[in-house]
Amino acid sequence: MLWIYYALLKKDAMLLITINTVCVFIQTFYIVVYFYYGPKKEKLVTLKLILLFNVFGFGAIFFSTFFLKNPLIRLQILGYICMGFALCVFVAPLGILRKVIKTKSVEYMPFTLSVFLTLGAVMWFFYGLLLKDMNIAVPNVLGFIFGILQMILYAIYKNYPKKMVEDPKLQLSAQQVVVDVVKLGSTTVSLEVNAVGPNPNNGEGTDEAQNIKTNNTTDASNEV
Repeated sequence: MLWIYYALLKKDAMLLITINTVCVFIQTFYIVVYFYYGPKKEKLVTLKLILLFNVFGFGAIFFSTFFLKNPLIRLQILGYICMGFALCVFVAPLGILRKVIKTKSVEYMPFTLSVFLTLGAVMWFFYGLLLKDMNIAVPNVLGFIFGILQMILYAIYKNYPKKMVEDPKLQLSAQQVVVDVVKLGSTTVSLEVNAVGPNPNNGEGTDEAQNIKTNNTTDASNEV
């Protein structure tokens, strides 16, 4: 949205308008899918971030720059703001790089994404260079560096076995399940012991049965 606003104020920047308009629709689709399938707690956090940056943040930038009298100063300030956010976008993959090095697994870093990030950074760098617009060219230098770094890490760790990063919450749940199974097993064993164990009344019942059997035998012999 910032780049569209920047392109509308800048002349001969139709590519910025068209490409970023398509990107807005694609990112909106991603957000809708996330809100449909995402957990409730994470969706609330995402909604707060959208309101903070896309609504209040963009609104503050728009109203603070749109009413400036000098158009050159307005374009320059907006260009610096766009460059700052573009640098943040390219710095964001540092978290993924750290996870790749820690786990020695590239399952969280698709190779195609790294390739197209690098190619896109190269193209936008030359586009900004030809337009003599450093606000477009400078951030893509950093994007090119991080794209190359991602591909190098992919080449290093692609043959390593996948190492799943387990969620501590899942580990806790698994431990609780094991404890419950152990408790259930001990309860079953105790019930079986009680069922098989001797009954104090069994002795009396046995004696009575033996007496009845003896009496029956005596009666039979007398009849004979």
